[in-house]
Formats: sequence, C-alpha cells, structure tokens
Amino acid sequence: MASEDVYGKLISLLDEHGASYRIIEHEPEGVTEAVSRLRGHDPRQAAKCIVIMVKIGKKEKRYAAAVLPGDRRVDFNRMKTLCNGTYASFATPEVAEELAGTPVGTIPPFSFDERMGLFMDPELLEFPEVFFNAGRLDRTIALSTKDYLAIANPTIEPITQA
Repeated sequence: MASEDVYGKLISLLDEHGASYRIIEHEPEGVTEAVSRLRGHDPRQAAKCIVIMVKIGKKEKRYAAAVLPGDRRVDFNRMKTLCNGTYASFATPEVAEELAGTPVGTIPPFSFDERMGLFMDPELLEFPEVFFNAGRLDRTIALSTKDYLAIANPTIEPITQA
C-alpha cells in the first residue's frame, strides 16, 4: 500500500464515520517537534506512532503500533509485558513501512494490518484533539480525540517512559 493509498484510506475512513477533523497542509516534515511547530500545537498533542517488534519466545514475533505524545519515548519493557513477550524493540524500518503502508515519519496512529496491534498512551486523552501525519510528510490530520478512539479502537495503556 503506497502513502497516497493510506492517505486516501484515512480520509475515507474518517468521512465514513462522520469524524470531526481538519487537514493542515505544511512544508514536508517528519520530526515531531518540528512539525508540531509548523502545525502550531503543543508537541504533547502529536499522536506519534511507532511500530514495535515484540519477540514471543525464540521464533515468534508480534508487532504493535505504539501511539504516544510527541514529546515522549516508548517504554519497551511495558510493550513487552502488554504483548506477553520476552523482548521488545523498534521494528526495522522495512517491516514498519510494510505493516503501516507508509514511510517511517508518516505512519498514522491507525492499524490497517491485522498483524499489528494498536496501543495508545492515556496522556493523549488529556486533549480534545490529536494531530498526526496522514501518511504524508506534507499533510497533517487534526482529529477529535473522541472520534479517534471510536474509529481506531486502540488499547489504552501507559506505554511511555517515566
């Protein structure tokens, strides 16, 4: 799935559910702090999505999309525990891009692949709206947090480092 396909799929999904959202066009940027400045919001409102690989024993792996505030780092031990694994780390960029259908830096906080679970840190619930790259470096979606939860249906658990 190409980035344009993911972008189109996201817009269709949001429209289908009658979500409250807006599209923000800006200079291409994939670094959360920089793009948050371009978009004009607190980096804590950025729904940063990171693909995590979790080893389950010696031969099995699971993948999870970890959605966390833009100013935070993922807690790999917590992700390992939540996925009943023995080890957790970043997925390789190739695997992350295959599962998300879009390049690293543009991965939206949704899972369109059944092989990838979706986890969201509750700190993002503090805001009425979340911002995320929409499968493109030059487009952001500002989405009602309530609508995000209803559509994406993430597992809500603390997943950031203390």
